[in-house]
Amino acid sequence: MNINYLDDSDDDSSMDNLSLIATRGVCQIMQNNNRLLELCMDSASSQSTPGGSVPGHRVIYRNREVANRQLHMDYFNEEPVFNEEYFFHRFRMCRSLFLRIIIVVKDHDGYFQQRRDATGRLGLSMMQKATAVFRILAYGVPADATDEYIKIGESTANESVKRSYRVIVEIFSDQYLREPNANDIARLLHIGEQRGFPANGIAPLANYVIESKKYNMGYYLADGIYPKWSTLVQTIREPRDQKKMYFAMKQEACRKDVERAFGVLQSRFAIVAGPVRYWCKQVLHDIMKTCIILHNMIIEDERDLSAPVMDSVVAPTPTVENVHDEEAYFRNFLQ
Repeated sequence: MNINYLDDSDDDSSMDNLSLIATRGVCQIMQNNNRLLELCMDSASSQSTPGGSVPGHRVIYRNREVANRQLHMDYFNEEPVFNEEYFFHRFRMCRSLFLRIIIVVKDHDGYFQQRRDATGRLGLSMMQKATAVFRILAYGVPADATDEYIKIGESTANESVKRSYRVIVEIFSDQYLREPNANDIARLLHIGEQRGFPANGIAPLANYVIESKKYNMGYYLADGIYPKWSTLVQTIREPRDQKKMYFAMKQEACRKDVERAFGVLQSRFAIVAGPVRYWCKQVLHDIMKTCIILHNMIIEDERDLSAPVMDSVVAPTPTVENVHDEEAYFRNFLQ
């Protein structure tokens, strides 16, 4: 009987060959995968990226949690770094009114509620978004100017501005843009009477004479952009003689009393006085209405509506001659 014996050296060489073939196969597969990845990356870079991705967009890590804690320490702690006077100067209102507004806004629109992102990290707080909104409103700065302190991106700040103004208009218009009621009218008439206006709020009949011509209709003071109508009294541009200079001075002085009403908004909210930063008409409409609403809320917050209307204090005797009949004085001046 013949018996064949296998050599151990032949088995070792066969295993080495198989291992070498397997290694070469794995390397070839890895090279093919790398080539496919390079082709996919080159194809993606040469085509426009669909969806919300922005080519070349750089992700900036903003430590918004630290910024939120610092914001609370500066303005909203029990003993903040900046007191009520600083708060009013920078937010244009007292702290209690500010908190009242943002709580209502947060309950009305879920956008302002703090949430966690997909990684579990907390997003911007309501305080951060509201502070950015009111800084833009008060100082008229661009949206990215609040990034360094609040740690809020430009697009997020703009979105917060648009949403918050819309919410304020929706919530507070009925109360702070309403027509005056009976109590408001009575109060305004009483104050006006103390300042020389008609007691019943009805203007007297217009009856006056200018250069021997009688007039029995009222008129409005206007500037040069209005048409040349008989009911619109405009100033005289570049007056030359004393009569025209006096007329222009009186007309412009009275007109400025009306213009000061808009000047109040400009002095309180710089966004109204500066250049327009938004293009949508609805956003501009919301900005103006928001400024008026907030102004009325601030006035209401600063005064005691239940206090009785006090008569004006008697002024000291003037040291200059007063004109008691200004109409007669003006008529004599024209003659």
